[in-house]
Amino acid sequence: MIHTRQLRKSFGSNQVLHGIDLDVQPGEFVVMLGLSGAGKSTLLRCMNGLARPDGGTLQVGGIDLMARHSRRDLARQAAMVFQHHNLVPRLSVLKNVLTGRLGALPTLPSVFQLFRQADLDLARECLDRVGLSHKVDERTEALSGGQMQRVGIARALAQQPKVILADEPVASLDPKTARTVLQYLRDATRELGIAVVCNLHQVDYAREFGDRIVGLAHGRMVYDGTVEGLTEPALQAIYHPLVHPEPSAKADGRLQTSIIGGLS
Repeated sequence: MIHTRQLRKSFGSNQVLHGIDLDVQPGEFVVMLGLSGAGKSTLLRCMNGLARPDGGTLQVGGIDLMARHSRRDLARQAAMVFQHHNLVPRLSVLKNVLTGRLGALPTLPSVFQLFRQADLDLARECLDRVGLSHKVDERTEALSGGQMQRVGIARALAQQPKVILADEPVASLDPKTARTVLQYLRDATRELGIAVVCNLHQVDYAREFGDRIVGLAHGRMVYDGTVEGLTEPALQAIYHPLVHPEPSAKADGRLQTSIIGGLS
């Protein structure tokens, strides 16, 4: 679903991604951890086509993002879940979810938002998956923050993507609500075989919901492995690196990098 090799990205003289190698499989929930500025959001922006890498290879849902491609084609393969929902407050919950179907419509129906009955049925099904079938006709602005984020997940599911990219989706939510949102996201995508890459700051959420953890520091991958392998030395490498890390051996078929950061 997602394949990168030696992915690099700079902004001016500041190189923010250094040779990222990553593969994400259908139905896999990958959590990315790292300090602010580690490169997590830039990597996600490369994956959703909002930033163009300087070099390497990048494929998302079968689309080569290093070659010419249309935003419409990419939208059919990859959906976003945003930190601040990106919903239209005055529209109903159902209509917000239906915006996820616009990329699947021909041009004229898309412009005039002429949805088919199949689109309406799909939108209702997606709302049911996140426990909001009883809110279809409510104005979105009347919802709580957690409910709004679940609408955002339903909208992403309505795109019927192969990949969902979630950038700090629970950063503004209380712990109970955050866990509810992540549970809905993990369950729905696992049932549908959708690959997920989710940026988080909370290590406990990563351990609870991630199938696999990727850690970035200074734009380099310093950890790629299981939840069980996310030990204190691994966390030190992610959150307290003293020098730029260098890749080392592989473990369980995945890149495992040297643990750096003043460890004994």
